[in-house]
Amino acid sequence: MKGKPRSRLFAPGLCPLVLLGSLLTAPAAPADVVVGPGGHVPGTSRNFVQVGHAPLANRGMNAALAVFGRYVYVGNRTDGSARCGAGDPRIPVSGPDSCPHAAPGIQVVDTLNPFRPRVVGEFGAELATGANLGQTSREMRVLPDQRLLAVMYFRCSTVIHACPPSPDVWSIRFFDLAADPVNPPLLATYVPSRKPHEMFLWTDPRRTGRSLLFLSTPTSSADPAVANLVVTDVSRAREGVFPEIARGNWNNLYPGAEVPANYDNDLALHSMAVTVDGNRTYLAYLRGHFLVLDTSDVAAGRIPPGGLSLNDKLLTPVENRPRWGTADGGCLDECAESHSAVPVPGRPFAFTVDEVYGTFTAPSFGCPWGWTRTIAVSDPARPRIVGEYRTVPNTREFCGSPGDDPATEQFTSYSSHNPTLTRNLVIMAWHSSGLQAIDIADPARPTQAGWFSPAPLATVATEDPALSRGPNKVVMWSYPIIHNGLIYVVDVRNGLYILAYTGRRALEVARIRFLEGNSTLGDAARLDR
Repeated sequence: MKGKPRSRLFAPGLCPLVLLGSLLTAPAAPADVVVGPGGHVPGTSRNFVQVGHAPLANRGMNAALAVFGRYVYVGNRTDGSARCGAGDPRIPVSGPDSCPHAAPGIQVVDTLNPFRPRVVGEFGAELATGANLGQTSREMRVLPDQRLLAVMYFRCSTVIHACPPSPDVWSIRFFDLAADPVNPPLLATYVPSRKPHEMFLWTDPRRTGRSLLFLSTPTSSADPAVANLVVTDVSRAREGVFPEIARGNWNNLYPGAEVPANYDNDLALHSMAVTVDGNRTYLAYLRGHFLVLDTSDVAAGRIPPGGLSLNDKLLTPVENRPRWGTADGGCLDECAESHSAVPVPGRPFAFTVDEVYGTFTAPSFGCPWGWTRTIAVSDPARPRIVGEYRTVPNTREFCGSPGDDPATEQFTSYSSHNPTLTRNLVIMAWHSSGLQAIDIADPARPTQAGWFSPAPLATVATEDPALSRGPNKVVMWSYPIIHNGLIYVVDVRNGLYILAYTGRRALEVARIRFLEGNSTLGDAARLDR
């Protein structure tokens, strides 16, 4: 493994690596690390069949998706400006304002015939242009009982999203799918008290109509009053009522966190996932690894006046958390960058994901990027890593090999990203290693059950400045959604794909009517029994 300098270039909206001076020591990694051999070669697949594809106007820079009946909605990582991305070859010829971002709004795709998905509309473009330049429609979730589409907007980066400088403003906007699912009008706007980054939708299994948004609001502050997590009741979204009912920040429990530079300003909550009953929330804490939080009071509605503090609700003492990377402090390579942590349905395990970009974004990034771990959580006070899964580019042998050329090292990410789980399968968007199917029937030996890496589009309007300027033009990104037995997933560059999975345990996928990794909607409760 080649060494890398530890300085970094911070880009807003990215989950950066961090440095912690020698405060703690990490334990050894599990002895049994499984490597999936396929997925990093575009135009190859195993145990997946492509049913349909929508290139989404060849715009590039596609973001998350949401599904409402026959319609799929796909957001945009960039905005409605004409700004070129950093290093775009068009800049010397025609200036930085001559790279129009095609179709900047939310694309609406009719998938009534999944073999022939059709773009039938676009809306929200006015929120990406004019006075709203610099805003990305990054995260989306459907509230089916209210027939609303919740879209998270926040400032996108001038470096990694090709956006112009803009005010740091944010909102979650609710569009009325009942009025018109193809061109839904804006119904209500919620401005969270702190800038959100990711959101998880929890629906109460005991109280019909009660829905909560868990929002990560990343901060490196060790002040317990500055929230890393905000929980908002969106049950009355149609009335424009959005009470924030709980907040938490656990940075102050980490040694040395009062000096954020000790953690390179990256000790923060990136994302979270809530168990179906709502009693536990799994925290993906960037350099802080993985924690289990008691949210039973939130689930039960035991909210005192002024809201509930979650600061004293950790089930995992910080000193007992599972750790990974070459070291917690003085980290040289393979540092923790905990991006997602989700429950394994009906089983006492969590599945965690690290995300690492190329060196264009930070000199400490690049090979071996990030990969996944299974963690036993039957004792939440002492969670422990029981297995790891990587793809070939996540191995030391790949780093510095001919496949790891300078363009790959800078502008490609062979990193794990967003998972959706059945009891025994993980369907995982793994950036330039494509869509991965991972069999976790044996949590200590997660094995590759298939992959899908599409043949890339010849050209797109806006190449992702950080993720697709290398030779591999595949960037699988979104949480996959399983809908009526088919898998819907978005590639940042190449559009929406509809796939059928045909490998081991295919019936677990075929029987699902609806499942996504960042909500408890659909079949989540059935799988958890």
